[in-house]
Amino acid sequence: MKQNIHPDYQEMTVTCACGNSFVVGGTSKTLHVDVCDKCHPFFTGTQKFIDAMGRVDKFMAKRQAASGYTKKDKKGKTATDTTPKSLKEMLEAKKAAEAKKAEAEAKSAE
Repeated sequence: MKQNIHPDYQEMTVTCACGNSFVVGGTSKTLHVDVCDKCHPFFTGTQKFIDAMGRVDKFMAKRQAASGYTKKDKKGKTATDTTPKSLKEMLEAKKAAEAKKAEAEAKSAE
């Protein structure tokens, strides 16, 4: 092991944002943390709400805006978006396409 390359190990004061402080061993004199065992929801059993609802609302708004999207052709006419949006709609579209194909084959066989 090399000599004189390791930092000094000393007592270190850890201070949480909630005001709790405790002493541990470390290489610096102080450490500031956001959450400790006195205020963390996992250890306290309480739930703190952080403003994460904004992300969900933004996603739902984007999805709502995209559902009304209509594609325009080169002449400027709007075409309705007929692509299936859900699995059920996709399966129904597949069944309809297969039924049309079967009808076309039946007519061509006659």
